[in-house]
Amino acid sequence: MYRVSPFVRRFAWALLGGIALATVWVNLSPESYYDVIEWRLIDRPLPLWISGDAVIVTPMTLVSDVLMSLFLFFVGKELWEALVLARGALAGRRALLPAGAVAGAIAGSVSVWLLYAALFERAVEAVPGAGWPVPIGSEIVVGYVVGRRVFGAGHPALHLLLLISIASNILGTLMLGVAYPAAGLKLLWLLAPLAASFLVWRLYGRPDARGATERDRRRAQALWPYVLAGVASWIGVAAAGLPPELGLLPVLPAIPHADRSFGLFAEAEELLHDPLNRLAHLLAAPLAVVLFLFGLTRGGIDLQAWAPTTATVLAAMWIGKPLGLVAGALLAARIFRLPMPAGVRIRDLVLIAVISGIGFTAPVLAVDTALPGGAMAEAARLGLALSMLAAFVALALSRVMRR
Repeated sequence: MYRVSPFVRRFAWALLGGIALATVWVNLSPESYYDVIEWRLIDRPLPLWISGDAVIVTPMTLVSDVLMSLFLFFVGKELWEALVLARGALAGRRALLPAGAVAGAIAGSVSVWLLYAALFERAVEAVPGAGWPVPIGSEIVVGYVVGRRVFGAGHPALHLLLLISIASNILGTLMLGVAYPAAGLKLLWLLAPLAASFLVWRLYGRPDARGATERDRRRAQALWPYVLAGVASWIGVAAAGLPPELGLLPVLPAIPHADRSFGLFAEAEELLHDPLNRLAHLLAAPLAVVLFLFGLTRGGIDLQAWAPTTATVLAAMWIGKPLGLVAGALLAARIFRLPMPAGVRIRDLVLIAVISGIGFTAPVLAVDTALPGGAMAEAARLGLALSMLAAFVALALSRVMRR
């Protein structure tokens, strides 16, 4: 297998460092912690032609809505290349088995969430069906570090694990936005990202078009047009009521990219100089800071917040998602007569499913939106933190399997 760039591990440790610091802070001095992350940097009404609501910017929303859009752009780039590039991991029929695994994981986690919550949820503020998008996403960077420890640095199962984690995070965030729009869906605003993407592609993003001159090819290598298109796209997605962290994804197809895929987060891509990879290179170092800040502003875990919602999260992440993932992958393989990916066995798929039971970044974004808040939200956040204990289960299970 190709070498994965070491920055993915740095991302994981940055995120965990932010979570650890936030957890210590919130348990020692919760008042000062919430005062800092909820301090209103901007509190002004928007024009009526946009929404008429007030725009409130706090350190927490700045990190979650703005800076995390850079992270989703970064991981979305890998998924896009896997779909469209030559030898991409999701090109043609190769997409069917990962797609089945993702669909099964979503169906399993949501089903167990709804069933367990209906049977055992006792919170006064609980609403039937509330919170079902929370367990959909899986942890990308922490999951990779755990998978590297379980499988080894060069195992092909790591590729499948990354594909499933990235796809479930993006789909989970999108489903959250559709089910719980910020202030009602205003789909007309989606014309902004569509127009921005089309215009930047038409004017700058076609260096290989027939009749393109050397000047056209050089213009396509400039980064500023794609940055401006990204800003317009982010504004349009946020104004449409969808999660702002998805705001940069519509621009991905318009940015010139490499001719072939070297793998997800491949170290070899650091030698490429197409605009898409250059943007990714520029983001690699700042994103470690972004993930630390995300852990700091969203990762404060109240260690005394255990409630039925905590168990609901763990049941969905540790039972529903792994069972659904394995069942979905095997069903896709059976229906479409697909072999397992080269070098991946059934037992590796089981370990991938267990590791996918770790969730934090995308699920924690869903907590404050899909749940009523207060005690339920804190209990769910505790459950997501405890879901990381699946790492030890995966390590123990891998040793048993090897024996």
